[in-house]
Amino acid sequence: MLRSARFAAIAVLCTLTFSASLCHAQTQDRRVPSSQAELRLSYAPIVQRVQPAVVNVYAAKMVQNRNPLLDDPIFRRFFGVPGQQPEQMQRSLGSGVMVDASGLVVTNNHVIEGADQVKVSLADKREYEAEIVLKDSRTDLAVLRLKDTKEKFTTLDFANSDELLVGDVVLAIGNPFGVGQTVTHGIISALARTQVGITDYQFFIQTDAAINPGNSGGALVDMTGRLAGINTAIFSRSGGSQGIGFAIPANMVRVVVASAKSGGKAVKRPWLGARLQAVTPEIAETLGLKLPSGALVANVAPNSPAARAGLKLSDLIVAIDGQAIDDPNAFDYRFATRPLGGSAQIDVQRGGKAVKLTVALETAPDTDRDEIVLTARSPFQGARVANISPAVADELHLDAGAEGVVVTDLADDGTAASVGFQKGDIILAVNNEKITRTSDLDKASKTGTRVWRITLVRGGQQINVTLGG
Repeated sequence: MLRSARFAAIAVLCTLTFSASLCHAQTQDRRVPSSQAELRLSYAPIVQRVQPAVVNVYAAKMVQNRNPLLDDPIFRRFFGVPGQQPEQMQRSLGSGVMVDASGLVVTNNHVIEGADQVKVSLADKREYEAEIVLKDSRTDLAVLRLKDTKEKFTTLDFANSDELLVGDVVLAIGNPFGVGQTVTHGIISALARTQVGITDYQFFIQTDAAINPGNSGGALVDMTGRLAGINTAIFSRSGGSQGIGFAIPANMVRVVVASAKSGGKAVKRPWLGARLQAVTPEIAETLGLKLPSGALVANVAPNSPAARAGLKLSDLIVAIDGQAIDDPNAFDYRFATRPLGGSAQIDVQRGGKAVKLTVALETAPDTDRDEIVLTARSPFQGARVANISPAVADELHLDAGAEGVVVTDLADDGTAASVGFQKGDIILAVNNEKITRTSDLDKASKTGTRVWRITLVRGGQQINVTLGG
C-alpha cells in the first residue's frame, strides 16, 4: 500500500511540475543488459592485476604449555613441581601486501607479534621464509622481507588515501579463515574513524566489504588497482563479518614502509611537543564555538617544535596544511604523515582570532633512553622500562614535561603483568627510595624485600601500591 502511494505521488508531481523527460527518468522501469559488453562488466581485470601482490602470512611461536594448577601452592606442596613443562607451537594466520619488487611485504603487527618463525605464501602457492624488518605497534603495521630470493615480485602502488570519498567502490583481498585468497567488494562507508581503539593513530577507513579473521594485513584496493589501505580489524559480535571493517589508510602505510626501506628499526615521525585534548560540548560553549571540533592545546614542552612555532596553552588547532582538524586523533594522523625535514602550516584559534603558525617537521630527541628488561624476582619481573625522553613521552602519550622511569612493555608471562602494571606507568619510588633512572629501578628490584611499597603515576594520577614479596 505504501509503495503504491509513493508511485502515485511521483506521477502527480511529475504532471504538475516537471518536464516529460525528467518524469520518464524517475519512473522508468529497470531493464536487462542490452549488449554483450554490458553482460561482461566485471571487476576481474582489477583483481587479476592486483592478486599476485597479495600474500598469505603464517607466523609461529613456541609457548610453554603451563598447567594452571602449578600456580596453587597447596598443589605444588603435595604433588611436587614437575620439570620443564612441554612447549607447544602456536600459529597465527594473516595476509600481507607486496610493496617492493625486491620482496618487501607489509602486514599487521598483531599477525606476527612474538613470532619465532614467519613464512609468506604467494598467490601461486610458492612459500618463502621471511624476516621481520620493522615492527610498529603504534600503527599495528609490520614490514617483512622474503629470504633467499633475487626475484622481482609484483607490487601494489599506493593510492593517496586523502583523496578517497565515502561511496567509492573498493575491493578487499586476503585469506579469511585460511580458506585461500578471497576477494570481496563494497564501498567506503566512512572516513577518519577516530573512536575505534585499535592503534595509537585513530584515523581509519571504514568499509562494508566483507572482512573476516585472516584478512588482517590484506589489501583494500580502489578501482584503479592501487592500495587504499591495509585491512586491520572488524566490528563483530559473532566473529564474522557484519559489514563494519576498518583499514589503515595508505598514507600512513607509506610512512612505515619508507622507514623500513631506509634501514631504520623504528618509524621516524614528526614530533610536535604538545599534548592535545578533545573539545567537549562544555568546552565549546566556554570558548564560544558553534561546534565542538578541533584540538585544544593542554601542554607545550619547552624547546619543542610547538614552542618554537609559538603554539600556546589553550590554543585551538583547527587545520593543518589546509585540512580541517575535528579532534586530536585527526591531528595526530595528519601530522604523523607529513614528511620530515620541511614544515607544516597550522591554523589556530586564539582568543577568537585566527593565527597561522609554521611548525618544523623534525623527530623527537631520544637521548639517554637506557631501556632495559627487569629480570630479578620482584613485582617488576618481565617489565621493560626506559628513562623518559621526548621520544618516549611522545610514543606513550605522556605529558611533554614528564620525567622519570616508565614502563614501555610487559612480558605476557611476567610478574609485572600479572600484578597489574600497565604500559605507560611512571615509577616514582620503591620502598621510599626515589626512582629517577632505570638503573635505580634495576637496583631496587634486586633487594629481595618481602614487602614492596611502590609509588607510580598512571593517567596523570599518583597511586600508592603495597605488594607482598
